[in-house]
Amino acid sequence: MMERSVVLDRKKAITNDFLFYEDPADKFRGDKGTLLPLWKFDYEKAKGLPVNALCWSTRYNDSFAVGLGLYGCIHEDREGMLLFYTRKMPLFPEFIFNTDSGVMCVDIHKQLAHLVAVGLNNGCVAVYDLLEESKQPIYTSTASSGKHKGSVMQVKWQGDDSDGNHRFISVAADGRVVSWTLRKHELAFSDIIKVPVMDKVPDDLKDDIATVGTSLDIHKQNEGSFLLASQSGTIYKGSTLTPSSFQEAYDAHFFKTVRCVKWNPFHPNIFISCGLDGWVKVWDERINSRSPLFTFDLTAEVTDVAWAPYSPSVFAAITSDRKVHVFDLSVRTYEALCQQIVLSKNRRPMKIEFNPFHPFIIVGDDQGHVISLKLSPNLRKKPLSVIYDSKQEEPKETEKAGNK
Repeated sequence: MMERSVVLDRKKAITNDFLFYEDPADKFRGDKGTLLPLWKFDYEKAKGLPVNALCWSTRYNDSFAVGLGLYGCIHEDREGMLLFYTRKMPLFPEFIFNTDSGVMCVDIHKQLAHLVAVGLNNGCVAVYDLLEESKQPIYTSTASSGKHKGSVMQVKWQGDDSDGNHRFISVAADGRVVSWTLRKHELAFSDIIKVPVMDKVPDDLKDDIATVGTSLDIHKQNEGSFLLASQSGTIYKGSTLTPSSFQEAYDAHFFKTVRCVKWNPFHPNIFISCGLDGWVKVWDERINSRSPLFTFDLTAEVTDVAWAPYSPSVFAAITSDRKVHVFDLSVRTYEALCQQIVLSKNRRPMKIEFNPFHPFIIVGDDQGHVISLKLSPNLRKKPLSVIYDSKQEEPKETEKAGNK
């Protein structure tokens, strides 16, 4: 508590900006807006490790997880890290977990915020419990218990099974989609489906295209439905209820890696994708799979994209030229309201996430740093329908270090 008090006093100006500052210049910019730098989160021992995953806790609105590690050949794997920060202590993580392999993905359980699922570069999945004193995972997969044969690219918590056991789903570079169940003495697995092998790959790209799952998202209202992105540029829609085949395939990014795919949190039929071809695309699952609703050429590789939690029409993307792009489709359909360089020249952006309850975003880079940026008023306008439907309980903030 003393450390937090000292840090908060030293960072008083940033805290005041976060709480009170509203850019008055927005009144003269029309629809345009800006991003105001706030806290910077870094840990000395994590420097040089790329940020592969960012995940906010939906129970504690000031806390988020960071997954770090090198991505590449499993035989040349290096150690990774799983860190937990709070905006009340940006100088040092609340929790530190060292892993034998790079952390590629992280997901915090929505109700039980102390349970955290991770995917590793060596093909293992693991579950950590922040309430345990041990720094080792309480569950981990092994070669005899369904371990993936490639880097685990995404993990997502599912609802409990009929016996009340917690479950999560994973996709990895081996193309397998697997459901995991936390039983009393074991981590049980069940294969759902596998990414199909591409049969129409141009000759000049055959050496670069592989059967690799790169991103996965579970439908916000129908837990049985999920989207799966691949390195081949295709997005698949599947269901855990009919795992024998995919329901739909979207030729999204023309044989370029799809970095991210996400359902819209407000509209059940809308989802967004981004890829290394430099495009962001918004889709309606009810419309022809070759025809996105909107396409946006950001002229550089798009490494991540995220929907805003306060509006169905707002999203942000991060590109390899170090820019954050913020769009509001209800204001300007094809033009970004903000395009701002947020990193120095020697850093490459990796991940971006909106805070679920406050008007700021976090961006992770390839050197182990995470920065936070506050959206100016023009970038966070709520539609009336969202204002009237947002009467939900405000989540807690962490009261002291280590008390979750």
